[in-house]
Amino acid sequence: MTDMTDMEKNPQADAVAQTSAIPADELARLTDDIVAALKTVYDPEIPSDIYELGLIYRIDIEDDRSVKIDMTLTAPGCPVAGEMPGWVENAVGAVEGVSGVDVRMVFDPPWTPDRMSEEAQVAVGWY
Repeated sequence: MTDMTDMEKNPQADAVAQTSAIPADELARLTDDIVAALKTVYDPEIPSDIYELGLIYRIDIEDDRSVKIDMTLTAPGCPVAGEMPGWVENAVGAVEGVSGVDVRMVFDPPWTPDRMSEEAQVAVGWY
């Protein structure tokens, strides 16, 4: 299993990647393609994609190439709460080499605007 969230924040994550049954070059491609797929999913109320908004909390790529994603919403009462996990599953499931996708909605920790990337802050006019 390779956890992309840890890879982004933890310099020791290379050791995690080295223990994966997936070859390093394929893992890098999968990682890039999964992030690109997530960037095609937009929050309908905010003009930015869910990845840049910081709504993706965790991405695990398993040795069998299935992907587990923990995500949240800008607010628990978001009108697309029931639909957005399906959008994410469809986008990531279309990535070549992904064998399946499991999206789990989480609300801990709650999302706050400080999770947004600089790109998302510019898109919404906060920067």
